[in-house]
Amino acid sequence: MKMDSMTADFSDEQKRYLEGFVSGVQAGRLGRSGGGAGTPAADAAPAPTGPDAAHLKAQDRFLSDGKKLSDPEKFKREQHPFDAYERLKAQARDNVAPPPADNFRWRYYGMFYVAPAQSSYMCRLRIPNGILKAHQFAGLADLAEHFGGGYAHVTTRANIQIREIAPRDTVAMIEGITDIGLCSRGSGADNIRNVTGTPTAGIDPRELLDTRPYARDWHFHILNDRSLIGLPRKFNVAFDGAGTIPVLEDTNDIAFAAVEVTDGFGVAPGIWFRLGLGGITGHRDFARDTGVIVKPSEATMVADAIVRVFIEQGDRTNRLKARLKYVLDAMGFDAFLKEVEARLGHALTRVPAEAVAPRPAFDRAAHIGVHPQAQAGLNWIGVVLPLGKLTCAQMRGLARIARDLGDGDIRLTVWQNLLISGVADGNIALATAAVDALDLATAASPVRAGLVACTGNAGCKFAASDTKRHGDAIATWCETRVALDTPLNIHLTGCHHSCAQHYIGDIGLLAAKVVVGEEGDTVEGYHLTTGGGFGPDAGIGQEVYRDIKADDAPQIVERVLRAYMTNRVSAEETFAQFSRRHDAESLRRLADAEAAA
Repeated sequence: MKMDSMTADFSDEQKRYLEGFVSGVQAGRLGRSGGGAGTPAADAAPAPTGPDAAHLKAQDRFLSDGKKLSDPEKFKREQHPFDAYERLKAQARDNVAPPPADNFRWRYYGMFYVAPAQSSYMCRLRIPNGILKAHQFAGLADLAEHFGGGYAHVTTRANIQIREIAPRDTVAMIEGITDIGLCSRGSGADNIRNVTGTPTAGIDPRELLDTRPYARDWHFHILNDRSLIGLPRKFNVAFDGAGTIPVLEDTNDIAFAAVEVTDGFGVAPGIWFRLGLGGITGHRDFARDTGVIVKPSEATMVADAIVRVFIEQGDRTNRLKARLKYVLDAMGFDAFLKEVEARLGHALTRVPAEAVAPRPAFDRAAHIGVHPQAQAGLNWIGVVLPLGKLTCAQMRGLARIARDLGDGDIRLTVWQNLLISGVADGNIALATAAVDALDLATAASPVRAGLVACTGNAGCKFAASDTKRHGDAIATWCETRVALDTPLNIHLTGCHHSCAQHYIGDIGLLAAKVVVGEEGDTVEGYHLTTGGGFGPDAGIGQEVYRDIKADDAPQIVERVLRAYMTNRVSAEETFAQFSRRHDAESLRRLADAEAAA
């Protein structure tokens, strides 16, 4: 039968459908009958198009090799999270917990359902360079009070988390954050996480570069390009302007570190970013210097190309191997950078190490207390937060201090605290007194000033121990018993994800379940490492103690600190230097001697 007689009684739209249907059937017949070289098979799907195409093509390559996608990759393939907002709204209306696939999807909106630790959501934000306005900080306090547990946490990515959000309040939280000019979009799951930068950017007398415009440019580039959403795994980018407070850029997948390039090396002298790649200290690796320098104005373009190569090459089957480090390990840096250059359409700029001037030294204590700014007569004040936690009343109080006595900015740091900037000399005493009135402080012991802890099992299903409570117990015990005279970092992390980066702490504690008794019962505990570091002192800590009960951790940390104070070669020897010149057995022996003393 001819097509014109078949379609006589149909509308034009129906005719087009039937014509396409018949064409497809005929193509299928040719494919099954071997209709000549190059004939497509009947089940050949059209090549993916649109902003998700690169991700779908990457998945297809694994499938064509007979491999199975990881569950999150299946969830993304079944329905992109940004196409499912109406279902999130429906779950909010019904006040129901999400099924596993949606629990993953809603992280694209910054919402993490954290049962069984808490039968509620945690919300994580995007705050480029960690800087927000006082009114936004106060607005977050209102949201945390109305829809959360009445508190917030400052994180190790200079970010804020709000917890204990009921399913019915998820949409109100997401939209309330947008109302105050902030964003939670893409802050979780397989996305580029909060963009960190120097917390004293633009006010730092030591900095080489103000990182704010570059962090902001990258932040908005991500938000406005869906093709950068849905990576093989999470991805971290940091901009360090060589300021007084370290940003830990070398723990990121991409590390942009401001450097001064001197004359005589075939490139324009001045301030560039040095490019490091592959940092993931939870997997015992720092971002390695590539020998590449990047014009600050081109940082977003270069980062974009790097991420797109990662999208193509990252593992979509094994979550444990799905980070940039493993792509670099498999390809090698040279081959990876060639792919980046192909994306860019031009060669990257390379200089020898001697072309880069020494960077200004950072100050490990500069995130606490009063420090003069580059602007004459103005200061920033670093406020000590109890392991990153703030009540809503404290948030509103800090916002008022920033508005009335500072320049209106709240500057979060990767050290789980915040700075109030722009405080005039004549207002320092008033500002510090106002902070004290909030039951917070602007001074701390070396132990507490460098204390970092993840959420722990009080709010995270992955954690094996209550890190924040145990960290506070360690600080309370040690700060009155060991008279330290040097900065120290103690990092407690609840699981192998190492959100608190235990391997880079002078002392790191990784949570574990410790077996006690013959019946195999367990209690909360830790494995203890020493000698970690970052920046010019970068190093992965060595394990010294294994399976310490949490109740014993304060005393053991005290013994290790006493061993350092007793046996260091001079007051100038840092704890990391002391630890690295001893093996684990020697350190245990020295600590045991302190216990017996």
